[in-house]
Amino acid sequence: MTKFITKILISALAVVMTSKLLTDVTCEPWYAAILVAVVLSLINVTIKPIVKIFSLPINLITLGLFSLVINGLMVMLCAHFVDAFTIQGTTLSALGTAIIFSVVLSVVNWILHALID
Repeated sequence: MTKFITKILISALAVVMTSKLLTDVTCEPWYAAILVAVVLSLINVTIKPIVKIFSLPINLITLGLFSLVINGLMVMLCAHFVDAFTIQGTTLSALGTAIIFSVVLSVVNWILHALID
């Protein structure tokens, strides 16, 4: 249980750091990042596998690059559920920002986990 809490707190720190790096993404107040980390992990465990299965043909055609779009859509879904987490822009520009956010979040999360573990 403590390992799960540690991972959520590291992910929350990564969300705060990534939202500070990108101007179109806000996560205020800072402790809302914990809720973002929990919701994003729940989305990644429940909804994302189903979406990946249904998008397998297009994912094969694009040699896996469509996974970036799926990750961006999951971030946008998280922003829909958590009011304190917003992505500015029109639908298409918000999707681009969400894709960039997911990539940067993955890198920051990986670095933080490498430093902690």
